[in-house]
Amino acid sequence: MDIIEITQGNIENEHLCCAISDKKSTQVKREWLMERMKDGYRFCKMDGQGKAFIEFVPAEHAWSPISANGYLFIDCFWVSGSFAKKGYGTQLLKVCIEEAKRMGKKGLVALSSDKKRPFVSDPKFYKKRGFLVADTAQPYFELLYLPFEEGAPPCFLSTAKEGKNDAQGVVIYYTDHCPWNAKYMPLLQKTAEERGAQVTFVHISTQDDAQACPCPFTTYAVYYNGAFVTNEMMSDKKFVKFLEEKGL
Repeated sequence: MDIIEITQGNIENEHLCCAISDKKSTQVKREWLMERMKDGYRFCKMDGQGKAFIEFVPAEHAWSPISANGYLFIDCFWVSGSFAKKGYGTQLLKVCIEEAKRMGKKGLVALSSDKKRPFVSDPKFYKKRGFLVADTAQPYFELLYLPFEEGAPPCFLSTAKEGKNDAQGVVIYYTDHCPWNAKYMPLLQKTAEERGAQVTFVHISTQDDAQACPCPFTTYAVYYNGAFVTNEMMSDKKFVKFLEEKGL
């Protein structure tokens, strides 16, 4: 199966998401991705549906609170459904490694976790291929890296290491990186309004905002009374259950 790179020329015709297919939701991702291409953002996927893909960008332009100058940051890496366990993930990672070397980068850096968790790339896959733990952040995030040369490892920014913010009530940070947010965030906002629940929605719309986020996973993060709750994206039904559990 061939690998396709998403470009300005084909982006309107290619599938871009592992789960969401409706055009209204994926259009938000297309617009976000086209803007990020100015910073060297790349999206490569296996030919066919968007079930196997890798997204990467020079770490200086990463939408994540990390310090990793000179590295290539893997922003999203996903293989699922009928594409799983066929070597596609290895093929896609090889593309990223080759591009990093061509660009003269120090290596690759990726956000993962202490074990396989929803919406985060599996750390076992990375570590099996030589990635090392560069840094950790509460409660379970790991910054993994594959160095091509000796030197100080990348790290999380201090503001993202403790798993806390300074706000009361529910706070949800999100970006337009994932079409899931475009589909469900309006439903979550409507639900919160109808229930009169104290929920603050923080739309991260710039790299500076992303690097100031208290959570390494800026695509989606939920906090309650200052403590990190989850990076697992919620449907409106799951959100109602969450609010009920908190008495909201």
